[in-house]
Amino acid sequence: MTHMFFILTVALYACATAAYLACLVRTSPLLTRWAGRILVVGFTAHLLSTIHLANKLKYLPLTNLQESLSFFSLAIVSCFIYFERRYKVTTLGSFIVPVALLMLVASSSLHAEVRQLPPILQSNWFWFHALLAFTSYACFTIAAGVAVMYLIQRYFLKTKHFGALFQKLPSLETMDEISYRCLTVGFPLLTVAIISGSIWSEQAMGSYWVWDRKETWSLIIWLIYATLLHGRLTIGWRGKRAAILSILGFIVVLFTFFAMKHSIIW
Repeated sequence: MTHMFFILTVALYACATAAYLACLVRTSPLLTRWAGRILVVGFTAHLLSTIHLANKLKYLPLTNLQESLSFFSLAIVSCFIYFERRYKVTTLGSFIVPVALLMLVASSSLHAEVRQLPPILQSNWFWFHALLAFTSYACFTIAAGVAVMYLIQRYFLKTKHFGALFQKLPSLETMDEISYRCLTVGFPLLTVAIISGSIWSEQAMGSYWVWDRKETWSLIIWLIYATLLHGRLTIGWRGKRAAILSILGFIVVLFTFFAMKHSIIW
């Protein structure tokens, strides 16, 4: 059942990706509606696959790279659906949904056997920490996608290139607002995730902070987004500088996620 839902999810995400990319070429209310509907059905299948696997394992599937990639993809799509409906930014799907699809395809290429949960992960603090971390990373993914769109639209305005893509992208003000909203949601979640991770570390290893590689890089991510949020609130950072820093933060998130996969969490 889990495999069936997973394959269906990959197929639906692929169709949704094609539909959203097509929206960049041809504006059509019907195509836009169907892109959203296919993605929602795909998300539902993905959620059912995750729930079925969790029921089979008797714990949330977040303990290895394969499971984490799938859950990261699920979190990204969940956040995107919210922001798409909240701000009516269909074009954002052309930049976000392919990322979710690639993560799911990467997950399907990995193999992870069902195993007994290690004692170090048998803590409610771990699950709380992991859920918050993935949700914050999903918000930062949306922010990075918006940042790429912002830089493209800014280039069009600067060069006075008002072509078809310019007409399809949201205004700079709308994109700036979405980016700020992602930051104000993602950063507090990341902060609480790090705190809860420290409590979990103390329970599991007797120390709140062991300077594990993933802990160190998580702190670096926190500092990057803390700098961005501080700059926006106190100095008024907007536009190109904030967009570039948001993309940089997401690159560090991906580096931490993949390069530190052998840490104490994964």
